[in-house]
Amino acid sequence: MDERKLIRLAQGGDFDAFNTLIAGHKDKIYRLALKLTGNREDADDIVQETFLKAIDNIDKFRMEASFGTWLYTIALNSVRAHAGKEKRMSLKPIEEYLPSDHSSDAAELFEWGDPHQIFENKQLQELIERALAEMPIKYSTPFVLRYMEEMSVNEVAEMLKLTVAATKSRILRARLALREKLEDVFRERVHG
Repeated sequence: MDERKLIRLAQGGDFDAFNTLIAGHKDKIYRLALKLTGNREDADDIVQETFLKAIDNIDKFRMEASFGTWLYTIALNSVRAHAGKEKRMSLKPIEEYLPSDHSSDAAELFEWGDPHQIFENKQLQELIERALAEMPIKYSTPFVLRYMEEMSVNEVAEMLKLTVAATKSRILRARLALREKLEDVFRERVHG
């Protein structure tokens, strides 16, 4: 049965159709919530909240985007609401990550290459996920969508309702913050 027909059935109150619609998205939304919160209980809560909001609002879904994109947007809003309750680390301005001509102690920025190669290492993945969970959600979300969910910058911008330039800036700030947070790990890998 195609997605549009399932949506119409779900909008008419067919709970089985709704369950069929969400079945293929549960794991993806859970992974996103876990990466952004760093906590299994919070991720479970966000998944549950996402599906409750989706079922409560299925009648408002106008099929302008895919059902998966609509669910993802609900999940991101749930993550943002949750993040508003949590204390997160603050990010420095980009300029503070750059070496200064006035200082001989300029911080070393390591080029850490292709994020997919890095994520193959489970230990580093755990460290990165913990750092992302501590980061402000407005920076961690674009990073996770771009590198972990493998969306294009344009797709991330569209999903978050940002300009492409703002999306690129937030991804860059997240990368720089991760570099600083994980500096010792990367130095050990480079000089290993």
